[in-house]
Amino acid sequence: MTMVTLGAMTANIASYLLHLPAGRWLGPAGYGEFASLLAAQLVLAVPALALQTVIAREAVHGADTAVLRRLGYRCALIAAVVALALVPVVSWALDTSIAGAFGSLVTAPLLVLLATEQGLLQGRARFAALSVVLAAAGIAKVVPAVAVLAAGGGPGAALLAGAVGTGVVAVAAALFVGRGEPRHPAGGADAGPHIPGAAAVLRASQVQLALIALTSLDLLLARMLLDADSAGLYALGAVATKVAFWLPQAVGVVLYPRMANPAESASAVRSALAVLVGLGAALVAAAALCAPVVPLLVGDAYEPVQSLLWLFALQGACLAVLQGALLSAIAGDRTSLAGVAWVGLTVEAVLMATVASTMEQFIAVAVGVAAVTAAVVSVLAVRGASAAAKTSRLDHANAAPHREV
Repeated sequence: MTMVTLGAMTANIASYLLHLPAGRWLGPAGYGEFASLLAAQLVLAVPALALQTVIAREAVHGADTAVLRRLGYRCALIAAVVALALVPVVSWALDTSIAGAFGSLVTAPLLVLLATEQGLLQGRARFAALSVVLAAAGIAKVVPAVAVLAAGGGPGAALLAGAVGTGVVAVAAALFVGRGEPRHPAGGADAGPHIPGAAAVLRASQVQLALIALTSLDLLLARMLLDADSAGLYALGAVATKVAFWLPQAVGVVLYPRMANPAESASAVRSALAVLVGLGAALVAAAALCAPVVPLLVGDAYEPVQSLLWLFALQGACLAVLQGALLSAIAGDRTSLAGVAWVGLTVEAVLMATVASTMEQFIAVAVGVAAVTAAVVSVLAVRGASAAAKTSRLDHANAAPHREV
């Protein structure tokens, strides 16, 4: 878990550091285009996240590596077609050049290919190798983009360079994964001929999309509905939300293979949720203790957010618990649980648009919705995993006499 955390943190830090030279060298107008294209790229990365979870699940069930790679190739082809079709649409909607939109969206199929290899590593519980791939992917995406920016390139050229780096890591990861793969399938709990297609990835995608929407809707609405100063303060507080949300990410990654095994899913889900709640409590306490330092780091203008920092961290902690519960839903192919998250998203949007009018009210609504949604989904996830474990035990018991014969 520590190694996966280090790999993921390396990738995240590299991504955040990309904004510093981009803002300095592109100027306000160029950076605005660059940031908007990165946001579009993040949305198109959702299918890659979903594919990784589906492939990891099927790897646990004993699916053959070659078969899972073919699923990844089909999804990459679909992502490429969709990305190319969206280039003129994104260019028009974000008021960017065609070249810039292409440089951003061409990364989508490459991320899908990379997610295929990461899913294989995760499903086979090769976490040391996964941490290396995560870190390498983050660095390879950022370093070429910074080099292009330093040479005077624009947003499109920088994003295209990052896409090339992602592609190189995807190819290297395929070779890296192949060296450590067993010659035959692992023969996990449910090994069988059924291999899900793109429809399973789409079901997992809507789960990931609901989660990503919940992590960013409040910030988007704050920019739209609050005054400029309050929106800026909210954006700073949201940094604590992101930290509390992303820091425990390795918990779900490491326990996911056990969640995908019906015999172990119930205990794995309970373990994941317990660890996430404990880490969340620690992060909220840390945010409360460190809050007095905020004005010293970013200036006295941000002092109003100091007393609210623990609430922002609490929102991120609740969303991290929700992420763990939703991952268990994907692991057990119970993606209908995402409906609760979509309901929570709708309630949050309505309350913020009709009731909340201050920064304090916005974060109160965000915390309340995140907490209730996480609690409901967690209870349903534990019940679903327990039912799956019971069914698995009955199936094994019924099959035992036939094996004896």
